[in-house]
Amino acid sequence: MTDDKDVLRDVWFGRIPTCFTLYQDEITEREAEPYYLLLPRVSYLTLVTDKVKKHFQKVMRQEDISEIWFEYEGTPLKWHYPIGLLFDLLASSSALPWNITVHFKSFPEKDLLHCPSKDVIEAHFMSCVKEADALKHKSQVINEMQKKDHKQLWMGLQNDRFDQFWAINRKLMEYPAEENGFRYIPFRIYQTTTERPFIQKLFRPVSTDGQLHTLGDLLKEVCPSAVAPEVPNTVLPVEAKIEPTFEPSRIAGGRKASLAVKCWASQGPSRVFIARKKFHWFRTKLKQQVFRAGVQKFQL
Repeated sequence: MTDDKDVLRDVWFGRIPTCFTLYQDEITEREAEPYYLLLPRVSYLTLVTDKVKKHFQKVMRQEDISEIWFEYEGTPLKWHYPIGLLFDLLASSSALPWNITVHFKSFPEKDLLHCPSKDVIEAHFMSCVKEADALKHKSQVINEMQKKDHKQLWMGLQNDRFDQFWAINRKLMEYPAEENGFRYIPFRIYQTTTERPFIQKLFRPVSTDGQLHTLGDLLKEVCPSAVAPEVPNTVLPVEAKIEPTFEPSRIAGGRKASLAVKCWASQGPSRVFIARKKFHWFRTKLKQQVFRAGVQKFQL
């Protein structure tokens, strides 16, 4: 895993072109122009949207501003879900850019957790890392790290520094050769068609007869309705290649996938998302395009 640096880098730098628009009922002193941004799939909304917040606050009165939150087509976006997961669950079939609505009032208490500071995001992130390492290494690796290592891991994610992050994260991805893999693969399967937000259970990377399990094996055991019987079990081994080169664009008998898989086995609470590459044409065009006055260019 740690030797596949090109794959890891491609995953890290995956971006989703996004258009942020202020909710129509928000009170402004002048027209609020949309704000465009390329969102990193491996990060969190509240971690990478400071520029969005500042952009819209310029046209609002201070007394009309409270905690910012986001929604897509009426669904509040959970800040503690990685951006790529949110997109795959809610908007993967939509045209790009991803259109997100920005709110500063009427916080949906029943649907979202409050996020008063980046310290809250860091605490959530490190909790996920520790949970994952408990499954992989009985928490031995994360407990042997110093506090500065934890901080470097977090700062790498916060500042979008691939090398800084992976200098520490590689330790979480290693295991002795005689063990032939992690104890268990940390994963969650998120669904949109059920009240149960995600499925999570113990799953070993190697079968009792010594064969490497595949992602198909995992889905068949944990969520069999998501895999059509006629689909051959040829997806990558879960333990050997846990990164999102897995792209089941259609599963469950030809129906569009309504789930996304998140695995912690790499990148701390790393994610295996159903990978999408629809943004490449958009990125190419944006490099030569300047938007009308008042609208920021995408951050490339």
